[in-house]
Amino acid sequence: MSKRTQIAAVVVGALAIATTSNALANPLEDVQNEERKILEDAVKSQRKIDGLLDQSQELLVEYRTVVDQTENLKIYNDYLAGLVADQQRVIDSLQSQIDSIEETKQNIVPLMTRMIDTLESFIKLDVPIHEEERLNRVERLRDTMTRSDVTVSEQFRQVLEAYSVENQYGRTISSYEGEIDFGGEKVSVDFFNLGRTALLALKLDQSSAYAWNNESRVWEELGDEYLDSAIQAVRMAQGLVPEDLIKLPISAAE
Repeated sequence: MSKRTQIAAVVVGALAIATTSNALANPLEDVQNEERKILEDAVKSQRKIDGLLDQSQELLVEYRTVVDQTENLKIYNDYLAGLVADQQRVIDSLQSQIDSIEETKQNIVPLMTRMIDTLESFIKLDVPIHEEERLNRVERLRDTMTRSDVTVSEQFRQVLEAYSVENQYGRTISSYEGEIDFGGEKVSVDFFNLGRTALLALKLDQSSAYAWNNESRVWEELGDEYLDSAIQAVRMAQGLVPEDLIKLPISAAE
């Protein structure tokens, strides 16, 4: 082979190798480019996944918060429902009491009226101890019953108090000044009462003594044998002398 031919063969060989290298280099770059794209896409996908994961975590936290709030609201609603039910029971109880009070008032007002009438009749039939004062008390009770500014409970209290005062008259010894009608004349006297057992009247000049006869409803003059006892009884009731045994005209119990 001539030298020129050898040079040509070398040149041809070099071109062939260069051509082959170029042919091999282009697919490699393509592969590398694809790998880079794949990596970039993978990075982007991972970022999206990370973003979605973060969102899912946030949503999970929000969901749990909502669930907790819902549970708390349910517990609170149950609590409020219990309060409402209890308040309704209280309202029902108060309404029942109000209805009962109205019914009681309807029954107690006629009862008080009868009690006042009975008290007046009793005073008029009883020994006339402080009779005017007692009858005035009855009139005050009747006036109280007509007043709208006095509650039913207060009216009832005053009626019971009047009965209590009447009860005291039967257990006390007292003396007070007043007048009696004897023989059509007004006589100023000192009264003396031993409960309801005896009611005497001593003339202020201590010249005469009288005893109340509840059966005949009149004053009767006592004999001289009772005068000293009547004087002593009045002085005892006034606290001027110590209490002692005295002789008094007392009607026997039937």
